Amino acid sequence: MTKRNKTLVLFDYDWDRIEFKKLSPEWPQSCAGFDLFSFPSKLRLAWFDINRFSQLAALRAKLQGIKAVVSNHEQYGALCAALVAEKLGLPGTSVEAVLACQHKLYAREVLERVAPEANIPFSRLNATYGSEIPAGIDYPIFVKPVKAAFSVLAKNIENHQALHEHTRFSRQELWIIRHLVEPFEKILMERIPHAGTAHSLILEENIPGQQHCLDGYYIDGNMRRMGVVDAHMYPGTDAFMRWDYPSQLADEIQLKAEIVADKFLQAIGFTHGFFNMEFVIDQQNNQIKIIEFNPRMAAQFSDLYERVNGVNLHEMAIALAHGIDPATLPMKNPTATHASSVVYRSFDPNASIAMPSTSQQKAFNNAFPDGLLIQFPKRSNQLQQDFKWLGSYRFGIVHLGGNSLNDLRQRCEHASLLLGWSAQHVAETSDQDVLADFPNAWPNSMEIETENATL
Repeated sequence: MTKRNKTLVLFDYDWDRIEFKKLSPEWPQSCAGFDLFSFPSKLRLAWFDINRFSQLAALRAKLQGIKAVVSNHEQYGALCAALVAEKLGLPGTSVEAVLACQHKLYAREVLERVAPEANIPFSRLNATYGSEIPAGIDYPIFVKPVKAAFSVLAKNIENHQALHEHTRFSRQELWIIRHLVEPFEKILMERIPHAGTAHSLILEENIPGQQHCLDGYYIDGNMRRMGVVDAHMYPGTDAFMRWDYPSQLADEIQLKAEIVADKFLQAIGFTHGFFNMEFVIDQQNNQIKIIEFNPRMAAQFSDLYERVNGVNLHEMAIALAHGIDPATLPMKNPTATHASSVVYRSFDPNASIAMPSTSQQKAFNNAFPDGLLIQFPKRSNQLQQDFKWLGSYRFGIVHLGGNSLNDLRQRCEHASLLLGWSAQHVAETSDQDVLADFPNAWPNSMEIETENATL
């Protein structure tokens, strides 16, 4: 095994921590950053400054002889990695390109210039945090922060009162929101001030349809497409239930998505690095409509590509950070024809969610030695914020592969039963058609109870 030059990995956790650790024998690493969602690590948010952090990280990298920097962290990592790479003259995504992707309103304005047919009608919500909502908004509408991650505060809004309630924040929530956005805002005002403040919400027309993600990277200004992953939502909600790879979309639609992505990314000067484009197929006219661009690799999907294609996106991201074309890396033998990332959620803020016992985890590991299980246990006070900002509590994720779609479904159902996660409450809905389709939706042949129906 060839031992490579050292890589600085920023803000790694969950999938990144798992995958980068596996790669460390061949790709030695040094890590920096903190977890925004764990205590006491998240206390660093109180004094976090991206410029200061990046300067110290660059100095540390120089002293340690580090030759690359990488991060898949949406909130801070991607921007910090771009700043460090710029300071040290290392391969990386430009700071301006990262800002352009992460400022959701500015990204829409660029997309309107280069690919208006793929854009969604949008506007800035002309109201500061907690202020009165202006009249004249056409409902229903989709609202989300100009700068955020993990679908925080992103929600379909039915009327004026619902938007008013959605934008009421406690002092603690306002403190968190401002401290999450302000580090980004400082760099934004230095580099692309014409984009306007990120301390705001954006309103978008709600486009119904299945969501998909295009994954790829640029090297020497040229795009290389990795593939498309399909999303499935919990019925009656906009909460992700499952991600499937490979996509069931027709090749011609995937190619159209690639063309739109290239137009936008070229326009913002994105010439090096991984990207992920979220899009939906408009049910009204079958056109591609862009949700957003992410200037980093989608870490949750890396394991899916490895199972099906034999490529490790985390290793590819490190190689790209060293200026090495990821296409030159050796491939592994695929272990499945289909793979899924299954997300377990609760929609009842009063429900008690039990994490799998030691014996249940052992049973899962014995039955699925290739399986990946990630748990997100939280205290009751933490759940309150999840339901306020996300509308649900994501308490677990399972990754599995299968030799066919039917085989994959059966494995997922079995895994759910072994973990004790075989019956979850889904958001209230009286839509009988949605409920009738649910047994085909996975993650298991679960019993779904709602106000008006029981399956």
